[in-house]
Amino acid sequence: MPETVRRGASGPAVREAQYLLARRQYLQAAAIDGSFGPATDAAVRRFQHDHGLDADGIVGPRTWEALLAGFAFPPPTLDDGATGPVVRRLQEVLGDGRSEFAPGAPPLTVDGVYGPRTRSLVMAFQRWAGVPADGVVGLRTWAVSLHAAGQQLASAVGV
Repeated sequence: MPETVRRGASGPAVREAQYLLARRQYLQAAAIDGSFGPATDAAVRRFQHDHGLDADGIVGPRTWEALLAGFAFPPPTLDDGATGPVVRRLQEVLGDGRSEFAPGAPPLTVDGVYGPRTRSLVMAFQRWAGVPADGVVGLRTWAVSLHAAGQQLASAVGV
């Protein structure tokens, strides 16, 4: 279980809480910054209220348990050289949606290898989503909503 965090905290545990809040649509992916400020506090309190927890804004054991329920966590971080079925599925999802965030981009080869073309398409996706376009598929990128229905990249890929 991650450490207890509250307003004023910063670091990896805050980033993880923000990611899980974004996956549950209480925060936007761009708000995942590792700093527990007013927006994170409000999101935690709404989540706690909606899940029958004390709405104190503190992410302790009971709130962590509720946030983590039903998610494989943490999702993998993907970057140059990553390989495997998660990369393959990422390539499929990005390839299917490229007309929305990278119009005119050539088709992506789905080979399960995170190479330059995958990185380029990830960066186009990140720019479209308003998250840092670093080419690394980390918590912010996994939490990006793909469309109005709210499905995030992580859900579409299955992580």
